[in-house]
Amino acid sequence: MIDSHALRARYRRILRFASIFLAQAWWFELVLPRVGLSRLAARGRPRRLQHLAQRFHVLAVDLGGLMIKVGQFMSSRLDVLPPEITKELEGLQDEVPAVPFDEIRALAEAELGVSLDRAFSSVDPVPLAAASLGQAHRAVLSDADAADTGLRDVVIKVQRPGIERIVDVDLRALRKVAGWLMRVRLVSDRVDANRLVEEFAATSLEEIDYLHEAANAERFAQNFADDARVAVPELAWERCTRRVLTLQDVTAIKINDVDALRAAGIDPREVADEFAAVMFDQLFVHGFFHADPHPGNIFVTPVGDAGGWHFTFIDFGMMGAVPDGLRRGLRRVLIAAAARDGKGMVTGIQDIGVLLPSADTTELERAMTTLFSRFGGMGFAELQDVDPREFRAFATEFGDLVRSLPFQLPENFLLTIRAMSLTSGMCSSLDPAFNIWDAVEPYSAQLIRAEGGNAVKDVASRALSLASTLARLPQRVDELATRIDEGRVAVQTPQLDRRLARLDRTVGRVVSAVLFAGLLVAGVILRRDDAVLGTVLMAASGLPLLHALLAGLRRR
Repeated sequence: MIDSHALRARYRRILRFASIFLAQAWWFELVLPRVGLSRLAARGRPRRLQHLAQRFHVLAVDLGGLMIKVGQFMSSRLDVLPPEITKELEGLQDEVPAVPFDEIRALAEAELGVSLDRAFSSVDPVPLAAASLGQAHRAVLSDADAADTGLRDVVIKVQRPGIERIVDVDLRALRKVAGWLMRVRLVSDRVDANRLVEEFAATSLEEIDYLHEAANAERFAQNFADDARVAVPELAWERCTRRVLTLQDVTAIKINDVDALRAAGIDPREVADEFAAVMFDQLFVHGFFHADPHPGNIFVTPVGDAGGWHFTFIDFGMMGAVPDGLRRGLRRVLIAAAARDGKGMVTGIQDIGVLLPSADTTELERAMTTLFSRFGGMGFAELQDVDPREFRAFATEFGDLVRSLPFQLPENFLLTIRAMSLTSGMCSSLDPAFNIWDAVEPYSAQLIRAEGGNAVKDVASRALSLASTLARLPQRVDELATRIDEGRVAVQTPQLDRRLARLDRTVGRVVSAVLFAGLLVAGVILRRDDAVLGTVLMAASGLPLLHALLAGLRRR
């Protein structure tokens, strides 16, 4: 068991790592670019990212707990995060140190109320898998239990001793970091970090309740009961408690083991396409999805001798539910993405609740249209061939635009983002030429057909709106002509306004820098003849220096 001193040390270590990272990010990504040193900040970015990933790798393996969950998420973001991070963390989920079997046995027997020798014919002391929150061992049910359940070979999943106290410490540390972030206006104006941590906390506490996981597994199995693509292990309820879970042994080929898939005659490209479709079904049809689909939780199971196979999902501790409103918004986003419809995409994003109603979406619609026209239809491999300078130019403009918009992450959306991010990364690792558009387009067509009457209603609504606009057009043209004659026309140019604002801040910093140099030099020269006046001028030079360094950090 972990004593109180070790838990306090763990808390301090997490906070120390977070504070160093936040200070480094503030300096290199905010301060240096504001004073014209963007190239200096960019020059060492790959090395800094690799060093950060290495340090986090060591921290996560050493501490375990929720830190492993964070690392697993980052290692799967092949489509977004730079390789300096993903390569360093890609093996993290297989590096969790195992708990000695004696400790596992003691906890399991205390939970089951009977010795393992009586509950099982045999238990393998060598763990099948050691995860961040629990540990799995192969076992064989006793003859009596096997007769009752119809199962023989099983896997016993046992919580790590003391994991509840570890999760509590990790959540306290994350709440503290969220409090720090909420003091940064750039973050607090757009994301409620405290609420996100509480959502993560609720999910984490559910994940260490194995009875909750067992109920999730049964619900997931019911959703795919008539779908030959998906299988779920059966449960031995007689040997399940809140800290011990006994289920059918379904070990097969890990989904990301490309060599093993090929050896079994299974095409990894087909696996990628089917996996994307299965995840889409969970999100858009069932509204109940596996929120932790990393390679350790999904097997590809060969069926028969004809090259057939299916997915076998395990570990249902982290599941997400999609409310009807969010599901409708996600469907609209998917349909708009398939149609390369920038305006429809923005409307779907608003329906989801990511953009606040006050957001001016004109520039965002234009940026989305540009995004689709230039990069739409490209797969992960094709995107790698695009000139990096073109990517950087578009990313800079798009990033400035997004940061200027009032957005938020709605409830129940964090797990959705996680699931789709892991899915995208998984498919790209199985097939570097994987094209998400190829998966989206046929699926969006299914959604449109499924919508049926709703699609007709939407078309009718748009037609009515267009007719109404045409009917008002002559009057609006007449009003516009009158306002032009009277000189009352105002033109809004958000992009130009932002650039002028940046230019204004740049000029202000240059003037402040000149004042700083002038006052400092004057103070040094005069100090030899008039110590008091010289000292005052040198001290006063600090004010324009602070303005030069910090100008632009205030809210736009």
